[in-house]
Amino acid sequence: MSSVARTCMQSFLKVVNSSLGIVGIAMTLYGLWMIRVWQRDMEEEGSSFDFKSTAPWFIYTFIGAGVTLCAITCLGHVAAGVANGCCLSCYMVIIFTLLLLETAIAADIFLNSDWEKDLPNDPTGRFNDFKDFVKSNFDIFKWIGLLIVLAQGLSILVAMVLKSIGPTKYYDSDEDYIPARLPLIKHDLHSAPYLEDEQCFASKNNSSKTKK
Repeated sequence: MSSVARTCMQSFLKVVNSSLGIVGIAMTLYGLWMIRVWQRDMEEEGSSFDFKSTAPWFIYTFIGAGVTLCAITCLGHVAAGVANGCCLSCYMVIIFTLLLLETAIAADIFLNSDWEKDLPNDPTGRFNDFKDFVKSNFDIFKWIGLLIVLAQGLSILVAMVLKSIGPTKYYDSDEDYIPARLPLIKHDLHSAPYLEDEQCFASKNNSSKTKK
C-alpha cells in the first residue's frame, strides 16, 4: 500500500512541478524575443549602445528568472524520482525561499507607491511595455500569479508527504530478501560415500568377530 501511495505522490509532484517549468520556459522565450526585438531596433536606428555604462537589466533579469525556474523544475523532478530525503529537503527550502522572495516583491509593489524609482533606467523600454501589458490584462495575470503560488505551496506539501513516506524499498518482507553471501560452513553436510562404505565394512567385520 505504501508503494502505491509513494508512486501517486511522485507523479503528483512531477505534475505540479511541471507548472513551474512551463512558466520558466515561457519567461525564457519571452526574454530571448525581447533581446531579438531590441537588437533589431538598435540596428534600424543605427545608434551605438554602451553595454558598460547601462545594461538591459530587465531583459537579463527576465531570462535569469526563467532559467532559474527551469533549474528548480529539474531539481523537483529528480527529487520526485529518487524520493530521497536530502533532495526533497533541498527542493522544499528552495521553493520556500522563492515564495518569500515573491512575497517581498509583491509587498513592495503594493505598499510602496514609488517602487519604480528604486529600479535603474531601462534603455530598451521593454520594462514600460511589459508594465503596461500587465496593467491592461491585470485580471489574467492575477489568476496566473495565484496559480503559480498555489503550485509552489502544493509542491512543498507533496514533498513533505513524500519525504515522510520514505524512499522506495526493494523488498516487503524478510522472506523476499535474498542474501548476497552464502555461509562458508554448512551444518547439513552429508557424509561422503566412501566414508559410509568404510563404516559399513567395519561394522561387518565387528559382527563376524563377535560370531566367532
